[in-house]
Amino acid sequence: MTEKKIKHPAFVIWNQLKKNKIAVIGLIIVSLYVFCAIFAPYISPYDPTKQNLAESFQSPNVRHLLGCDDFGRDILSRIIWGARISLLIQLSSVVLALIIGILLGALGGYYGGKIDEVIMRFMDILLAFPGMLLALAIVAMLGPSLRNLIIAIGVYSVPQFARITRGAVLAVRANEYIVGAKAIGESDAAIILRYVLPNALSPIIVQTTLRMATVLLTASGLGFLGLGVQPPNPEWGTMLSSARMYLRAAPHVAIFPGLAIMITVLGFNFLGDGLQDALNPRLKE
Repeated sequence: MTEKKIKHPAFVIWNQLKKNKIAVIGLIIVSLYVFCAIFAPYISPYDPTKQNLAESFQSPNVRHLLGCDDFGRDILSRIIWGARISLLIQLSSVVLALIIGILLGALGGYYGGKIDEVIMRFMDILLAFPGMLLALAIVAMLGPSLRNLIIAIGVYSVPQFARITRGAVLAVRANEYIVGAKAIGESDAAIILRYVLPNALSPIIVQTTLRMATVLLTASGLGFLGLGVQPPNPEWGTMLSSARMYLRAAPHVAIFPGLAIMITVLGFNFLGDGLQDALNPRLKE
């Protein structure tokens, strides 16, 4: 009788993920997006900020595959470099929200009582504001800049991570191995870091992937309103804002940045939904 080979959890998750065609499409989209962001200096055909007024509003052609904007800048180059700026905003704001949200959610879920009550009521106050409105208010107070945009989006993303972490910790903390760790005298910090959080990662990973899509939409929305990344930096929302006056005369100036936002957001959502299924223990082999 042969022993059943134990598969690494990563392989099990991948086997589940690749069965979902929509999730694979999302993974491909996200991979291309990250590739463009990392290698923008090498794959961008032109300088994204270089102006050539003689080529203003050129339609897509051999030299400029996606055409040119009102200042004669190559739209493809600006979209590629815009991916780098958008990914920077996504990673920075999500990491900020993860650190604060996981800390607060873990403390509230593990200790419960008054600590949990205070933390969750504060999260409820933040959730009472529409996310976009809260980010808009923070950026308006701090002033439009890349750093303030990251802070604003990070702050408004904290409650989602805090609530998900709290729920996962509540489900894990009653298990026997947590009780055993307490019995042998391990500190609360060690129990949370070594036993609680690693077993609560699945919903956090899914929320992180889905949140990347929300952050991109929020950053683009604030850029469209003039409170995000400032011109001439090639951010997708800012590009849409500049192009809205030329929708009739040169629709391609707005269409391509809009498609970039839509496709990238779909990619993250597809991948997040696939990860949710792949990380579900009931669906594992």
